[in-house]
Amino acid sequence: MEINPYLNFPGNCEEAFGLYQATLGGNMEISRFSEMPPDENAPPVDGNKVMHVSLHLGDGQVLMGSDVPPHMGEVVFGNHAHLSVAPDSAEDAKRIFDALSDNGQVVMPLQSMFWGADFGVLIDRFGVTWMVNYTYPQD
Repeated sequence: MEINPYLNFPGNCEEAFGLYQATLGGNMEISRFSEMPPDENAPPVDGNKVMHVSLHLGDGQVLMGSDVPPHMGEVVFGNHAHLSVAPDSAEDAKRIFDALSDNGQVVMPLQSMFWGADFGVLIDRFGVTWMVNYTYPQD
């Protein structure tokens, strides 16, 4: 079984996933609303918006998302969910933290913690909360 996070955006999904791919790497696949078969019962949607995006990060990990059309309701960001990333090095943790927090909000600076890790929390410029946790190697 796999569990993969799915993020909804109010129209800037492609921009957000551009940042995530530039920061985390991986291969991105995008489907747009314009690729959907026509449905005369559905309200019009900006066809260039993202219907579904998958960012394949390796080892079966996939970050997914979409733009939410206005007729489906408002996208509300809050503190009910965080994405946790576990980099392979302290340098990578800093790079990821700095890239994701650019034009965002640092909730807890990336710092050495008592449990043997560099840890920090941020909200990126798209309203998504991230936890960055690099665990020090055990001897």
